[in-house]
Amino acid sequence: MSRAARKVRETAETRVEVFLDIDEGGKVEVLTPIAFLNHMLSTMFTYMNATALINASEKLVYDEHHVVEDIAITVGEAFKEVLGDKVGIKRFASMITPMDDALVLVAVDISGRGGAYVKLKLWRELIGDLATENVIHFINSLAINSGITIHVIQLSGLNTHHIVEALFKGLGMTLYEASRIVSTSIRSTKGSL
Repeated sequence: MSRAARKVRETAETRVEVFLDIDEGGKVEVLTPIAFLNHMLSTMFTYMNATALINASEKLVYDEHHVVEDIAITVGEAFKEVLGDKVGIKRFASMITPMDDALVLVAVDISGRGGAYVKLKLWRELIGDLATENVIHFINSLAINSGITIHVIQLSGLNTHHIVEALFKGLGMTLYEASRIVSTSIRSTKGSL
């Protein structure tokens, strides 16, 4: 039995549809108005070994901020739903991911207490059509809405594209590992997450 969820978020600014299955690796399709975000989300879900369908549109075109935020919120809510009561999940995972000159550490704790702690030195303000400040905003919004603590530390790297791609690859792999079922109990001394 796979863990899957479908979520829709609609505001005056955006409409986001997400389907996420974290157990059945399959098709990944990401359709948003932000080409570089499509690339990064496709990368993340591929490295999560997930099936994912994301369809996002922007009703009021200001800049990419609202689309990025609403996608992160919706993906976070979907991930939280598929984890359910979190019984048996590994909970923790970390990964150091190289991408040419870049080396990025990502560590996650599916604790129920979402928070993002990101240390990146991004040299460019834009990668394609995505402002680099919105990379950090995506991670923060995802963490809060999924209830996952996410730490990101850039260990090295000069190429902003490589740094961000290493981040999304590492995030995909750590979310996959931390969400695997490894026991029949909740991994916490408190007895709940």
